[in-house]
Amino acid sequence: MIRFSILIIAMSTAAADSSITFAHFSGDVRYEYLQSDLRLSSGGQSAQFAGASHVMHYDLIYHTNSKTSRAQIFGAVGGGGKLFVGNGTEEAVQPLSQYGYFTKTRSFKPMASAGGGFTYRMGSKMVFRAEVRDFITGFPTVVLTPPPGVKYGKLLNDIVPMVGVMYVFKSAPTEPPPSKKS
Repeated sequence: MIRFSILIIAMSTAAADSSITFAHFSGDVRYEYLQSDLRLSSGGQSAQFAGASHVMHYDLIYHTNSKTSRAQIFGAVGGGGKLFVGNGTEEAVQPLSQYGYFTKTRSFKPMASAGGGFTYRMGSKMVFRAEVRDFITGFPTVVLTPPPGVKYGKLLNDIVPMVGVMYVFKSAPTEPPPSKKS
Protein backbone atom coordinates (compact mmCIF):
# COMPACT_ATOMS: atom_id res chain seq x y z
CA MET A 1 0.00 0.00 0.00
CA ILE A 2 1.42 3.39 -0.98
CA ARG A 3 0.64 6.27 1.33
CA PHE A 4 0.89 9.92 0.47
CA SER A 5 2.33 12.36 2.99
CA ILE A 6 3.30 15.99 3.08
CA LEU A 7 5.97 17.08 5.56
CA ILE A 8 6.51 20.66 6.63
CA ILE A 9 9.36 21.40 9.03
CA ALA A 10 8.46 24.80 10.39
CA MET A 11 11.63 25.36 12.36
CA SER A 12 14.89 23.58 12.70
CA THR A 13 16.87 25.02 15.57
CA ALA A 14 20.06 23.71 13.97
CA ALA A 15 19.48 25.86 10.89
CA ALA A 16 17.68 28.74 12.59
CA ASP A 17 20.57 29.84 14.80
CA SER A 18 24.14 28.87 14.01
CA SER A 19 25.27 30.20 17.42
CA ILE A 20 23.61 27.29 19.29
CA THR A 21 26.33 25.61 21.31
CA PHE A 22 24.91 22.06 21.19
CA ALA A 23 26.94 20.47 18.39
CA HIS A 24 24.88 17.27 18.18
CA PHE A 25 21.34 18.35 19.16
CA SER A 26 18.64 20.27 17.34
CA GLY A 27 14.86 20.35 17.28
CA ASP A 28 12.05 20.43 14.72
CA VAL A 29 8.47 21.63 14.85
CA ARG A 30 6.77 19.36 12.31
CA TYR A 31 3.47 18.87 10.52
CA GLU A 32 2.66 15.78 8.44
CA TYR A 33 -0.46 15.13 6.39
CA LEU A 34 -0.94 11.39 5.91
CA GLN A 35 -3.48 10.23 3.31
CA SER A 36 -4.20 6.66 4.30
CA ASP A 37 -7.38 4.64 3.99
CA LEU A 38 -8.76 2.55 6.84
CA ARG A 39 -9.01 -1.16 6.10
CA LEU A 40 -10.45 -4.29 7.67
CA SER A 41 -9.76 -7.76 6.22
CA SER A 42 -10.66 -11.28 7.27
CA GLY A 43 -11.21 -14.61 5.51
CA GLY A 44 -10.58 -13.23 2.01
CA GLN A 45 -13.00 -10.30 2.51
CA SER A 46 -11.94 -6.70 2.94
CA ALA A 47 -13.61 -3.38 3.64
CA GLN A 48 -12.05 0.02 3.02
CA PHE A 49 -12.91 3.59 4.04
CA ALA A 50 -11.20 6.85 3.01
CA GLY A 51 -9.17 8.40 5.80
CA ALA A 52 -6.44 10.89 6.59
CA SER A 53 -4.37 12.04 9.57
CA HIS A 54 -2.96 15.42 10.55
CA VAL A 55 0.15 15.11 12.74
CA MET A 56 1.72 18.06 14.64
CA HIS A 57 4.70 17.52 16.94
CA TYR A 58 8.06 18.71 18.25
CA ASP A 59 11.08 16.41 18.02
CA LEU A 60 14.45 16.54 19.75
CA ILE A 61 17.03 15.42 17.17
CA TYR A 62 20.40 13.84 17.99
CA HIS A 63 22.94 13.98 15.14
CA THR A 64 25.89 11.56 15.14
CA ASN A 65 28.15 14.11 13.43
CA SER A 66 28.59 17.81 14.06
CA LYS A 67 26.35 20.28 12.20
CA THR A 68 29.17 21.07 9.77
CA SER A 69 29.26 17.50 8.37
CA ARG A 70 27.78 16.97 4.91
CA ALA A 71 26.18 13.62 5.88
CA GLN A 72 24.22 13.18 9.10
CA ILE A 73 22.69 10.14 10.72
CA PHE A 74 20.08 11.11 13.31
CA GLY A 75 17.69 9.77 15.91
CA ALA A 76 14.56 11.62 17.01
CA VAL A 77 12.09 11.52 19.91
CA GLY A 78 9.22 13.84 20.58
CA GLY A 79 5.56 14.33 21.18
CA GLY A 80 2.47 16.11 19.98
CA GLY A 81 -0.94 15.16 18.66
CA LYS A 82 -2.61 13.33 15.80
CA LEU A 83 -6.04 14.07 14.33
CA PHE A 84 -7.64 11.01 12.68
CA VAL A 85 -10.28 11.84 10.06
CA GLY A 86 -12.67 9.31 8.54
CA ASN A 87 -13.88 11.01 5.37
CA GLY A 88 -15.39 8.18 3.33
CA THR A 89 -19.06 7.53 2.59
CA GLU A 90 -20.87 5.80 5.44
CA GLU A 91 -23.09 2.84 4.56
CA ALA A 92 -25.91 1.28 6.60
CA VAL A 93 -24.55 -2.22 5.93
CA GLN A 94 -20.76 -2.49 5.90
CA PRO A 95 -18.73 -5.59 5.02
CA LEU A 96 -17.03 -7.14 8.07
CA SER A 97 -19.23 -5.10 10.44
CA GLN A 98 -18.85 -7.91 12.98
CA TYR A 99 -15.29 -6.54 13.48
CA GLY A 100 -15.89 -2.78 13.25
CA TYR A 101 -17.82 0.13 11.82
CA PHE A 102 -16.21 2.92 9.78
CA THR A 103 -17.54 6.34 10.75
CA LYS A 104 -17.22 9.76 9.13
CA THR A 105 -15.86 11.41 12.27
CA ARG A 106 -12.70 12.91 13.75
CA SER A 107 -10.66 11.83 16.74
CA PHE A 108 -7.72 13.69 18.32
CA LYS A 109 -5.15 11.66 20.27
CA PRO A 110 -1.94 12.65 22.10
CA MET A 111 1.06 11.15 20.36
CA ALA A 112 4.66 10.08 20.96
CA SER A 113 7.11 10.13 18.05
CA ALA A 114 10.31 8.12 17.61
CA GLY A 115 12.49 7.43 14.61
CA GLY A 116 15.69 7.96 12.76
CA GLY A 117 17.24 8.49 9.39
CA PHE A 118 19.89 10.43 7.54
CA THR A 119 20.38 13.72 5.75
CA TYR A 120 22.86 14.61 3.03
CA ARG A 121 23.64 18.25 2.25
CA MET A 122 23.71 18.62 -1.55
CA GLY A 123 24.80 22.26 -1.40
CA SER A 124 24.48 25.25 0.90
CA LYS A 125 20.65 25.34 0.52
CA MET A 126 19.47 21.84 -0.52
CA VAL A 127 19.33 18.79 1.76
CA PHE A 128 18.20 15.23 0.93
CA ARG A 129 16.41 13.56 3.85
CA ALA A 130 15.27 9.95 4.38
CA GLU A 131 13.76 8.69 7.62
CA VAL A 132 11.36 6.26 9.28
CA ARG A 133 9.00 7.42 12.03
CA ASP A 134 6.76 5.59 14.48
CA PHE A 135 3.79 7.71 15.55
CA ILE A 136 2.38 6.08 18.71
CA THR A 137 -1.19 7.01 19.72
CA GLY A 138 -4.21 5.57 21.41
CA PHE A 139 -6.45 3.62 19.01
CA PRO A 140 -9.05 5.92 17.33
CA THR A 141 -12.17 3.94 18.30
CA VAL A 142 -14.41 6.87 17.29
CA VAL A 143 -13.32 6.57 13.62
CA LEU A 144 -13.22 2.74 13.58
CA THR A 145 -15.85 1.76 16.16
CA PRO A 146 -15.83 -1.77 17.59
CA PRO A 147 -19.20 -3.56 17.74
CA PRO A 148 -20.42 -4.93 21.10
CA GLY A 149 -18.15 -7.70 22.37
CA VAL A 150 -15.15 -6.71 20.22
CA LYS A 151 -12.09 -5.06 21.77
CA TYR A 152 -9.18 -3.43 19.94
CA GLY A 153 -5.69 -2.92 21.28
CA LYS A 154 -5.10 0.29 23.22
CA LEU A 155 -2.12 1.56 21.18
CA LEU A 156 -1.67 2.21 17.49
CA ASN A 157 1.86 2.20 16.03
CA ASP A 158 1.87 4.00 12.68
CA ILE A 159 5.27 3.38 11.06
CA VAL A 160 5.83 5.91 8.26
CA PRO A 161 8.83 5.97 5.86
CA MET A 162 9.58 9.43 4.41
CA VAL A 163 11.94 10.69 1.70
CA GLY A 164 12.31 14.28 0.60
CA VAL A 165 14.39 17.24 -0.42
CA MET A 166 14.53 20.26 1.89
CA TYR A 167 15.32 23.85 1.00
CA VAL A 168 17.15 25.71 3.79
CA PHE A 169 16.44 29.45 3.81
CA LYS A 170 19.51 30.19 5.95
CA SER A 171 22.72 28.60 4.67
CA ALA A 172 23.95 25.65 6.68
CA PRO A 173 27.24 26.29 8.47
CA THR A 174 30.22 24.96 6.55
CA GLU A 175 32.77 25.54 9.26
CA PRO A 176 32.59 26.14 13.00
CA PRO A 177 32.04 29.81 13.98
CA PRO A 178 35.21 31.64 15.02
CA SER A 179 35.94 31.56 18.74
CA LYS A 180 35.26 34.80 20.61
CA LYS A 181 38.22 36.41 22.33
CA SER A 182 37.66 38.40 25.51
